[in-house]
Amino acid sequence: MAGQLTILAEFETTAETHQKFLEICAYDSERSVADEPGCEVFDALTPQDQADTVILYEVYKDRAAFDAHLETPHYKKFAAAVESLGIRLREIRYLTRRAP
Repeated sequence: MAGQLTILAEFETTAETHQKFLEICAYDSERSVADEPGCEVFDALTPQDQADTVILYEVYKDRAAFDAHLETPHYKKFAAAVESLGIRLREIRYLTRRAP
């Protein structure tokens, strides 16, 4: 089924990289929502009981909008920072909204 796509991406940081990673997440979030018509929501979340975890909650109009996101300069800057900081991707989930 085509339609809205939600991404949940969970990353593992360290005490040394956590704040810098949050900063690059904020930059990517801000640019995604401002510059991409297909990006409806982009939040960076931290679980209260896991200081080393950052979860990105992203909602796109459709898969094509997400694929376009992956080609943007701000995403490429984000991806480079993930690599240079040694941030580990724990899990990424691609979800389709079913209700309401």
